[in-house]
Amino acid sequence: MADDPAGVAREVCLRLLEVAPRTRRELSIALTRRGVPAEVAEQVLGRFAEVGVIDDALFASMWVTSRHRSRGLAGRALSQELRRKGVDDELIQAAVGELAPEQEAETARRLVRRKLPATRGLDTQARVRRLVAMLARRGYGAGLSYRVVSQELAGAGDDPPELVLDTLQTLGD
Repeated sequence: MADDPAGVAREVCLRLLEVAPRTRRELSIALTRRGVPAEVAEQVLGRFAEVGVIDDALFASMWVTSRHRSRGLAGRALSQELRRKGVDDELIQAAVGELAPEQEAETARRLVRRKLPATRGLDTQARVRRLVAMLARRGYGAGLSYRVVSQELAGAGDDPPELVLDTLQTLGD
């Protein structure tokens, strides 16, 4: 390393990027762990960004698309994940802004429809709690969650309990 810290930095970055896309911050942390001097790491990372090998905006956009589609995560959860990966708030807002509200609502509906059969033996209140909690864990807001659960329960032939109707009214829906 003492002979060519820049070479080591390039090798570490390329090896990590070969496995999966990474943010600039993730690569910076990896270089620090490997003992690469901060100024050398910044120079290598700057060059990688300049030639487009690392691009946090593209990373954020791809992350949002992929995680929303595969895991059904809402914008709030995706923002938290990207923040933990060191992506700038501006880039996070732009990437999450690509998700249309209708797209989030439809994904929430799909998640509830998939989970609904597993709640069949439970009373309606328990079903509502489980389904809303499942959506909350994926970052969906209370208003959307209760609205979608209420609609899907009604579509399945169940009357939404008073709790759901009261909550929707309280939330302004």
